[in-house]
Amino acid sequence: MISSASINYQYPSNIGIVLCGHGSRDTRAVEEFINVVNKIKSRVPNIPLAFGFLEFNRPIISEALDELRNKKVERVIALPAMLFAAGHTKNDIPALLNKYSAGNGLPIQYGRELGINSLMIGAAGARIKEIIDSNPAFPLSETLLVVAGRGSSDPDANSNVCKITRMLVEGFGFGWGETVFSGVTFPLVEPGLRNALKLGFKRVIILPYFLFSGVLVSRVRNHSMKVANDNPDVNFLHAGYLSDQDLVIDTFMERIQEVFHGENFMNCALCKYRSNLLGFESEVGYEQISHHNHVEGCLDICAENNAHEHSHEHFPYPHAEHPLGPVTLRSLNKSQI
Repeated sequence: MISSASINYQYPSNIGIVLCGHGSRDTRAVEEFINVVNKIKSRVPNIPLAFGFLEFNRPIISEALDELRNKKVERVIALPAMLFAAGHTKNDIPALLNKYSAGNGLPIQYGRELGINSLMIGAAGARIKEIIDSNPAFPLSETLLVVAGRGSSDPDANSNVCKITRMLVEGFGFGWGETVFSGVTFPLVEPGLRNALKLGFKRVIILPYFLFSGVLVSRVRNHSMKVANDNPDVNFLHAGYLSDQDLVIDTFMERIQEVFHGENFMNCALCKYRSNLLGFESEVGYEQISHHNHVEGCLDICAENNAHEHSHEHFPYPHAEHPLGPVTLRSLNKSQI
């Protein structure tokens, strides 16, 4: 696969780019995000580029846009630094951008999430190959791949993690593949792994399909280690998360290019806000508003709110009582979350 690192991108001189991150209580995750920002900057050295966060950290997104306005840009390309399109990408970020654009007269074009393409599958595959190359004892056909996603109340986003799993299983030729989630939906990591082990595989590779480090990646590892400790006869291997893998940076560049070519359209075919999805019918046509106005740049208050992870959800998740899902997460104490 050819990287686009050497491509000389040409852009008008009057534009700026803003990367919209979620934010994290984990300083390492913030550092990793800024590292990705700097790598993208290196691809477009002559274009003003700023970044902002939805919550936990500063600058917030409106401050990043202020920075670009001060540099006299006439329009902005905004990219969500998100793997899939769920509530943050579909509602929170666009609502903030629309409000800023209307209040300041600055045209803002919104790009797509990273999503699924050959580059992102290649980036995940590179992380898996790293762990395979250092642990060659088992044939792949006797290895179980478990992909751990973030988990969302949006079934379309959750299904995309499952698609990533299947693409990787077929790409490598694993014996089987399972998908688990760190929260919100089901199956969670621990019950999902325990069920998967009933298949009898003696080697398991766990891929945390996340962009950056943080509490959720730590949760995936901690819960998988708990299962590993209870099953000493199974070889558990932990692949790295995506971070600044070159093909991830290539995908960001692809998303910028899409804006210029008028191809920056999300696939709304299975969006729960536009399609009458089974089980989510009440959410069709929900107003596009942000649930982050009260927590932008907030660290101390949010860190104290143990339930904050679920406070963004616009509707109650219909399967919150599922025995393999979030009901098990509520039984954990704060230190385990």
